[in-house]
Amino acid sequence: MGLEEEIREIEEEIASTPYNKSTEAHIGRLKSKLAEKKEKLENQSSAGGGTGYSVEKTGDATVALVGFPSVGKSSLLNSLTNAESETGNYEFTTLDVNPGMLKHKGANIQLLDVPGLIEGAATGRGDGKQVLAVVRNADLVVFVLSVFEIEQYDRLQEELYDIKIRVDEEPPRVTVRRKHKDGIKITSSTDQDLDEATIKDVLREHGYVNADLNLQETVDIDRLIDGLMDNREYIPSITCVNKVDLIDPGYKETVDEQLRERDLDPEAVTFISAEQERGLDALKDRIWEHLGLIRVYMDKPGRGIDWEEPLVIEAGATVEDAIEKLGGDFEERFRFARITGPSATHDEQQVGTGHVLEDEDVLKLILRR
Repeated sequence: MGLEEEIREIEEEIASTPYNKSTEAHIGRLKSKLAEKKEKLENQSSAGGGTGYSVEKTGDATVALVGFPSVGKSSLLNSLTNAESETGNYEFTTLDVNPGMLKHKGANIQLLDVPGLIEGAATGRGDGKQVLAVVRNADLVVFVLSVFEIEQYDRLQEELYDIKIRVDEEPPRVTVRRKHKDGIKITSSTDQDLDEATIKDVLREHGYVNADLNLQETVDIDRLIDGLMDNREYIPSITCVNKVDLIDPGYKETVDEQLRERDLDPEAVTFISAEQERGLDALKDRIWEHLGLIRVYMDKPGRGIDWEEPLVIEAGATVEDAIEKLGGDFEERFRFARITGPSATHDEQQVGTGHVLEDEDVLKLILRR
C-alpha cells in the first residue's frame, strides 16, 4: 500500500469516527499518524524534484494574493503595482508567480499573484504544492474572493491548512524536551480538556518516549500536534471581495451574511473593484496596518531629515534593529542616537540601542569618526 492510499484510509477513519471522550485517544493517535505520513510524503515529493516557483523576497515585506482562478488577482496586482500580469476571464490564466511592488507610505511591499488555487492543491494538483510553498514565505496573506463566490473562502482555508499554514493563529505555547529516561512528564499552567493518557499517546506517535512536556495553554489534539511539529507557518491575513461593481446594492446584505457565516466581519473586509480601481486605497491601508510596519525618518549629517524615503521596519523594533537594517559600519561606530517623535519624551532625546522606535520617529545617529 502506497503512502497516499494510507493517508486516504486514515482520513476516512478519522471522518467516520464520532468524536467523544472515549474515542479521543484513538483520534489523537490517528491524527498523529496522519501528520507523520503527510510529512513523509511531502519529503518524498520534494526529493523527486519539480520546477516549483522560486520567487526571491525583496522590499520591506511580502504579501501573497491567494484565490481561486478568475477572481481577479492579476487585475488587482496590475492596479496596485507596476507589474504586467496577464489577465483573462478563464481558469489558469496565471501560469507562474507574478511579483509586483506596491509603494505605500514610503514602503516597498512585494505582492505575489500566485496561480489560481484549485481544490486539492495541497496534494499536488495543478502544481499546487509548489504554488502554496510560495505562500508559506509571505508576511501576509490577502484572500481575494469573488463577490459571487464567498464560499471559496472555506476551501482556501482548508488548502492552506493542509500545507501547514496556520492563518491568523499564534504558535501553540507548547514546549517539549527529550530526555534519556523516566518516561513522559507533563506540566501545565492551565486546565486541559485532553486527558493525560491521550496526550502521552500523541507524543509517543511522534517518537517521544522520554520527554518533558510543558503546556502553557489549553490545547486540543490539533494544537498539540502543531506544537510538536516545527514546520508550521503562522501568517496573518486579510480578506478582500472583488467585482463589487457587478452587483446590485441590495445584494450586499446577502454577501455580508455569507461573510458572517465564516466569522468574517464585513466591516473588516475590503470591498473592491480591481477593474474600476475602486476601494484600492482602503486595501493598501489595510495591508500596511496588518503588516505591522513603521516609518523612521533618518536625520542625515549635512543633509537634514529625509522625509521622502523613510527606513521601514517592524513595529516594536529598536534603534539596534534600525542600525542592522541600514547596514554598513554604523554598528561599530555607534555612540548614541537622538530621537524626535512619538517615542521620545522630548525632542532630540538621547537614547541607546535598546530604545523602542515608533511610527514617524526621526532618528539621528551619532557616530565615532
